[in-house]
This record gives sequence, C-alpha cells and structure tokens, in this order.
Amino acid sequence: MDFFELRAARGEIADEESERFATLAIGASIEVHEALGPGHAEKVYEAALCHELDLRGIPYQRQVPVMLFYKGKQVGEGWIDILVGDRLVLELKSVEQLVKVHRGQVVAYLAATKLRLGLLMNFNVEQMRQGIKRVVRDPRT
Repeated sequence: MDFFELRAARGEIADEESERFATLAIGASIEVHEALGPGHAEKVYEAALCHELDLRGIPYQRQVPVMLFYKGKQVGEGWIDILVGDRLVLELKSVEQLVKVHRGQVVAYLAATKLRLGLLMNFNVEQMRQGIKRVVRDPRT
C-alpha cells in the first residue's frame, strides 16, 4: 500500500479538484517562503501568497466571512484567510509552534462551510513543508 492508498483508506483524501488546489497552494506557499523566509507578520505572508496566487492564475478569495451558528442561531462570524477555488480553506499563521486550537479553527471553518479540505500553514519555520498541516473534514459531519 503506497502513501496515497493509505491516506484514502483513512479517509484523508478530498475530491480531486480540492486536492489539485491544495497542490497548487502548497507550491505557491513554498515560493513565498523561499523569497521572504520566516519571521514576518501573518498579514505579510497573506498578501504575498495572494500575489503569488494571482501570478499563477489560481482563483481565490481573501478574508472570506464565515457565519457561525449555535443551535440554529447565528452567534458570530469567523474569517477564512484565503479560500482557494471555492473548495480549499487556507489558514495562515506565523507562530513559534502550531497548537491544537489552530487545527480546531480550520476544522470549524470546514464544518461551517461544508468543505472537506483545509491547509494550516505556518510560515515561521525553517522549511515551509514543516509548517503545512492538512485538515480533512469527515464527510459525515
């Protein structure tokens, strides 16, 4: 069983288009990180990543509002940093270390939007691939 078969068996694969956008977004984030390096504010990486997505012709929306509900009543809203192709949530961070609450934020956005795949991206790392965490929503939730 290869890596992709194992992921599929564990339910960690999204639809083909979401996976394609994830691959494109990861490539763009690596490009940004190689140019800027670690240590900047999250908004700097957000602006640079959006510029890179523009340069690559990758569709996205920035700072997308997400309505949050409790027992059928809207109780607030959150903001997705970048929504790629109306399918992929990107939550950007520039922190010393990712913690469970960061992942929980992505899970909440995926649940609210009924999307399947999100990437939690921490730019405050030596190599970008160390800072990328996939978050896949269980389709039954």
